Amino acid sequence: MDRHQSHGESIEQHSIDHVPPEERHGKPWHLFPVWFSSNVQITGFVTGVLAVTLGLDLPWAVATILIGNLVGAVFMAYHSIQGPRLGVPQMIQSRAQFGFLGTLLPVVIVLCMYTGFGIEGGVITGQAFANWAHISFTWSVIIQGAVPAVIAIVGYKVIHLSTRVVSVVSGLLFLALTIALAGHLPERLPSGPAPSFGTVLLAVSIFISWQLTWAPYVSDYSRYLPEDTPSRTTFLWTYAGSALGASWVMILGAFAATISAEAVGDDAIGMLSRQIPALSPAVLLAIVIGIVPAGGYGYYGMYLTAISAFSAKGHGPATPLVRAVFIVVSAALTIAATLMASGHILSTVENITLFLLYLLVPWTAINLTDYYVVRRGHYDIAELFRPRGEYGLVNWPAVAIYLVAIAAQIPFISSSLYTGPLVAHLGGADISWIVGLVVATLLYLAYARGTGRPAQPAGGDLVAEANLRRPS
Repeated sequence: MDRHQSHGESIEQHSIDHVPPEERHGKPWHLFPVWFSSNVQITGFVTGVLAVTLGLDLPWAVATILIGNLVGAVFMAYHSIQGPRLGVPQMIQSRAQFGFLGTLLPVVIVLCMYTGFGIEGGVITGQAFANWAHISFTWSVIIQGAVPAVIAIVGYKVIHLSTRVVSVVSGLLFLALTIALAGHLPERLPSGPAPSFGTVLLAVSIFISWQLTWAPYVSDYSRYLPEDTPSRTTFLWTYAGSALGASWVMILGAFAATISAEAVGDDAIGMLSRQIPALSPAVLLAIVIGIVPAGGYGYYGMYLTAISAFSAKGHGPATPLVRAVFIVVSAALTIAATLMASGHILSTVENITLFLLYLLVPWTAINLTDYYVVRRGHYDIAELFRPRGEYGLVNWPAVAIYLVAIAAQIPFISSSLYTGPLVAHLGGADISWIVGLVVATLLYLAYARGTGRPAQPAGGDLVAEANLRRPS
């Protein structure tokens, strides 16, 4: 297939295979709407409400939202650089750290993440949309699950195009909501004693978690960019879209919670539409459109992740039919699980985001340490598709480091489901993610040096060019 034919395809033909240089296309700025649109939506808005419901006043809530997103987006944006350099999905690259089958462990966790966020998004948008549009919860969930699935089936190009439309529509709507909500804030904002360090750090952890949950598939949406795309440019467009988009919409959530946290928790869309009655139809339209990018990423990424768990086919016939069947089944299961879900929306959001933070931080630390410090971007792409190749079947030391880092977090966890024994000594602070990050990084570096694997010489702008021996 030549480059012209690749561009003319309506349905994406590539799967987990390496995207060759002649089929690369796109510009770095295209990453901005991808990550802006995925953050400027109702789920991010409701997540921002948590800062106030945890007990923070508005200034403290805004501060924790900004700190969490600005810090967390650094990690996810560094993953984005791997896309143009390697040209393969994120979890395929993870085979270099964990081995061909060893990557099954993080893959299962990432699949649980997709499912968890699919259910979370379904609960939030499903209940609110049903109440506002006066349709049954069942039909609401089916609609908000089916539309993103169709986008994901068509694939990469349509996902990117849809994000540009959604970015404009959602951006205009949330700009209007910003003005409306700011006008409804009380003249004197409620304030109390300075919050505890533990409460502040818990809020920051939630917003860092929001960004880190993008990490396992962020490079899936940059892997078609040309190989010579500057790393700094890839990083900055990704970082700006995700950090700015999430911070903005979460601060609006904090605004809304300051006005009425109960109203937002019970019916977020209804509360928003009441702020600008004349724009109620536009609010509904933007909410429905806004679920498309994140939902589409979920189904598309779930497919790439699941296939990467066992497939050694890094070349050969593409499988758009397999992708379509997988996504239809995944959407049906996610919709069914959403319909069975129960519980308060805000507690569901908090529990899912914190749980994923505990599991994803060690994986992110190992992946980024291996890429930027140990190998400096030098990977043999062909070997990623060989079960018993250079990267091995299972890299047991890396798997053990991952599990040890998760275990090291347990005493420091502070959540509604579990509180570690050391939390009280820290004033209620949840520093588990910091512990996981440090432990995983240091242990993996020690392992790499102990096995005599020297760090590759740095080159280029942020990393050296990847060693791209294609699958043959």
